[in-house]
Amino acid sequence: MVRPLEGIKILDLSRALAGPYCSMMLADMGAEVIKVEMPGKGDDSRAWGPPFLEGESAYFMSVNRNKKSITLNLKQDRAIEIIHKLIKQSDVLLENFRPGTMEKLKLSYNEVKEINPQIIYCSISGFGQDGPYRLFPGMDQVLQGMGGLMSITGEPSGPPIKVGVAVADIAGGMFAAFGIMVALFNKQNTGKGQKIDNSLLDNQLAWLTYRAGSFFMSGEIPKPLGSGHPVIVPYQAFKTKDSYFNLAVGNDQLWGKFCKAIGLESITNNPKYATNADRVKNREELIEIIGNIICTKKTNDWLNILNEAGIPCGPIYNLDQVFSDPQVLHREMVKEIDHSTVGKIKVTGIPIKFSETPGEILTAPPVLGQHTKEILTALGYPREDIEKMYNDGIV
Repeated sequence: MVRPLEGIKILDLSRALAGPYCSMMLADMGAEVIKVEMPGKGDDSRAWGPPFLEGESAYFMSVNRNKKSITLNLKQDRAIEIIHKLIKQSDVLLENFRPGTMEKLKLSYNEVKEINPQIIYCSISGFGQDGPYRLFPGMDQVLQGMGGLMSITGEPSGPPIKVGVAVADIAGGMFAAFGIMVALFNKQNTGKGQKIDNSLLDNQLAWLTYRAGSFFMSGEIPKPLGSGHPVIVPYQAFKTKDSYFNLAVGNDQLWGKFCKAIGLESITNNPKYATNADRVKNREELIEIIGNIICTKKTNDWLNILNEAGIPCGPIYNLDQVFSDPQVLHREMVKEIDHSTVGKIKVTGIPIKFSETPGEILTAPPVLGQHTKEILTALGYPREDIEKMYNDGIV
């Protein structure tokens, strides 16, 4: 079965997380991704750990499947010559260096466009390619703070808290993949390539959605609410007799069903709680009333009661529980593949399911430079020349 992006070639100069996540999304759907890495060092994330297995970083392996790795020292002219040859064959160039770095390498958009006028050139950076912050280094921790996310995450009286995964970077990768797909669609219709400027800060602001909307309308600065929701109540985690679970009573019809399910019919139509707006106004006292009942039974008891009543709820899993859940396994969100040096490894599955052109995990994350000879040979370099490039530190 042909995967939807087969025939699309991505020249991937990115490293760490945002760029590699983007190119992994495209590779999963069939694009050929050639990952360019520094000889002897490789992608920064190859050194991020522990854990390591046979010297391979779990972090790196989580976002680099379905790719080919070539090592090139971009400070060497012959390496740039190879890059130029790859550019001629590529549909997309992806990079996430600090703005100005590609210009120093003589690989700016205008220079690359001279080599391949139809290239789609996607740059991911912390703050974008222009503006007063363009040269600031943009790390996920910094962007979660500057994008407002940490100001609305955590407990009301606690310190700023970041999300438990690097969501600024991952959002960057996802938005970049979306941008590339739009540009490819436009190229199909017009024959024209273009430059994509993707800023992690911009992405975080786009994610603020209803929190930004509330601020724009009211002028009130949002505060963190722990696990609670700013405009829906009850919609948060509750402590039971043995653990916690999540409850999401998203409308007034569910509110009536919920009250009946837990034995709170007496307050269903109480003017202080009858509508969601009322419940938001009287959040603290209502949460206390509900909490005093929820703590009398165990989590599984409540999940059974509430699921039977059709109330949205769910357990709060650790990762061991997540990756053994029958729904997760049924949806093939845990996949096992063979790695060239480590053996069998597990990776997360592909979240988007297509009926006719599904994505596929075909190859494990590459070891550093695994495909260098293969790629250079395909470009027409003879064996003796390739060996000399190794000796000269070019590859």
